This record gives sequence, structure tokens and C-alpha cells, in this order.
Amino acid sequence: MQNTQQALRDGLADAVGFVGGALAGWWVGKLLGFDVLAAGPMDVRGLIAWLLLMAGCGAGKLASQRWKQRWRAKPD
Repeated sequence: MQNTQQALRDGLADAVGFVGGALAGWWVGKLLGFDVLAAGPMDVRGLIAWLLLMAGCGAGKLASQRWKQRWRAKPD
């Protein structure tokens, strides 16, 4: 039971970090004038928007992993 709860916490933390990072990357892109959801053909602006989105995903996932490490190292 304990392993299941730990796995659920880990999965939820990863999902929140990944999706939160993606949203942050998308918002940063929109603020800078690069929109992933813009209509039209794919161009350099669209590629930059996708790179910002993916960088946000990676940063969010990394932040969730670091948070989990800190949380596990905390003495009860």
C-alpha cells in the first residue's frame, strides 16, 4: 500500500510539473510574441514557440524531480 501511495505521489508531482512547465513556456512564448496555436503555416516563429513550450516542459519536470528529492530527504 505504501509503494502504491508513493508511486501515485510521484506520478502526480511529475504530471503537475510537466503540465505547469508547459503552460509557463506557452505563456512566456505568448508574452514574447511567439504563439504555438497561431494559425498559418509553420515558420521560424512557430518553431521558437514550440522550443519555448518544450523547454517549459523540461524545466517543470526537473523542478518536480528536485522537489521530490528534497521531500524524500526531509526527516520525519
